[in-house]
Amino acid sequence: MSMAIASVNAASATAPNWLREAQQSIADSASPGGLLDTLQDATADNPGSIRTFLAKSQNNMNAFAQIAQSSQSAAGALASQMSAAANQKLREERIALAQKMNPQQTNYTPPAELDPVVYFEDGTMIDTANNIMTLVSGKQIDTITGLEYHEPGSLISMANGAYLDTKNNILTMGDGTKIDTVTGLKITV
Repeated sequence: MSMAIASVNAASATAPNWLREAQQSIADSASPGGLLDTLQDATADNPGSIRTFLAKSQNNMNAFAQIAQSSQSAAGALASQMSAAANQKLREERIALAQKMNPQQTNYTPPAELDPVVYFEDGTMIDTANNIMTLVSGKQIDTITGLEYHEPGSLISMANGAYLDTKNNILTMGDGTKIDTVTGLKITV
């Protein structure tokens, strides 16, 4: 009688019940089976029985069913892994696109600002923080409107539209006429 070598199935760590699969593999390797063993049982020396044949056939059927089930589980796990990998790749591509569309500014240099006070050769100066140009004569001009500037704290407004500049002692009438309050003379310049 020749001895058949039973194949040993290695239990996979991804199987749902790998411990049961490993135990079944060890048990199967201890008692050789399969179609060749079934045929060996039916030799002329040992005609075998239908009961033995059916039991071994049932065992073979269970082994094939287990192989099919393992294949199905492995296919499902592979599909799940592939889906997760594709989802991760898509997420990384979207992040890369968002970063490309909204780049981070590095080494940002703010625009250069004017000096707080700019001095000219003729003695005129501009206060860039308050937008006031002061001429050599002391006259101040608002650089935004181009009109003469009067410090708000030194002005007294009158009901008829006139105002008194207490710093320079000049009364400006509603029609624009200027009068020196010290001398009472009309300023014509």
